[in-house]
Amino acid sequence: MSIDGPPLDANAPSGGSEPQAVGERGGSQCDTVGIVGVGNMGGGMAGRLLSLGWAVQACDLVEAKVQALVAAGAQAAASPAAAAQGATALIVCVVDASQADDVLFGAQGAAGTLQAGTPVLLCPTIAPEDTERLAARLDALGLLPIDSPMSGGPQRALEGSMSLMVACSDAAADRAGPLLQALSSKVFRVGTRCGDGARTKLVNNLLAGINLVGAAEAIAMAERLGLDARRTLDVIEQSSGQSWIGSDRMRRALEGDYEPRAHVTLLQKDTRLAVEAATRAGFQGPLGSAARDVFAQAADAGLAQQDDAAVLQVIRAA
Repeated sequence: MSIDGPPLDANAPSGGSEPQAVGERGGSQCDTVGIVGVGNMGGGMAGRLLSLGWAVQACDLVEAKVQALVAAGAQAAASPAAAAQGATALIVCVVDASQADDVLFGAQGAAGTLQAGTPVLLCPTIAPEDTERLAARLDALGLLPIDSPMSGGPQRALEGSMSLMVACSDAAADRAGPLLQALSSKVFRVGTRCGDGARTKLVNNLLAGINLVGAAEAIAMAERLGLDARRTLDVIEQSSGQSWIGSDRMRRALEGDYEPRAHVTLLQKDTRLAVEAATRAGFQGPLGSAARDVFAQAADAGLAQQDDAAVLQVIRAA
């Protein structure tokens, strides 16, 4: 699932000055889409496609999630291979690279079932090197890999207003253009090199993590200074300290609502991956590693499965 707020309203291809919508050069509509991983974000995308009349073959380890989509018109798929059977596009929306590997190339993997020329959307937030590796294997099979991590949360996925950070060949963009446009009104073509979508997502999520930790620190400080935390947040939201994720999470935290919309483990993973990617590139910033450490502390404190708003508890304890 994604943890970020509203995206921008532009599409920018790599290396050009003029915005370009993905698929604007043409491409036939994919009428049957296999989706493996129909949790918060995958389920939102499936619901979006079903509402627009697309056929969806849904696969997930949690049967209840699949059945909820079956009630909305989807067809249940017992395995990734079954989800890919007859599909003209495949969406992989799992948690990590290991799961993506298994979905695509495992014993019941989807890649061997798909016909050559089929677009495969890689949506997990994973290391760019893993995205590149998966894309190379798909390309070797004649498939069309699309590095397409997402941002915006499940409601925006359902509404079609989440952002997609797309890196792929022009051929893949053409073939999957109608699908991408159906999934989101905010498709960003960040490049032609698979892996650049993953890099963009890590940059975004590192800033989201920094903003969230900063908001938690500010609210904990306000409480320690004897201020009304809710009133202070009112001020912040109309002033220079405002951030979408800070407002969203701190509002819930101040009500004691830690029901998980985005588990602590997600930003724990994403900030770690972002700092690792920065290190490999020879870059070390002052804030990313600090934010990473706070999410690691939250997980170590037993908050891993709570909403990431729970970082306020860690900052308060400090």
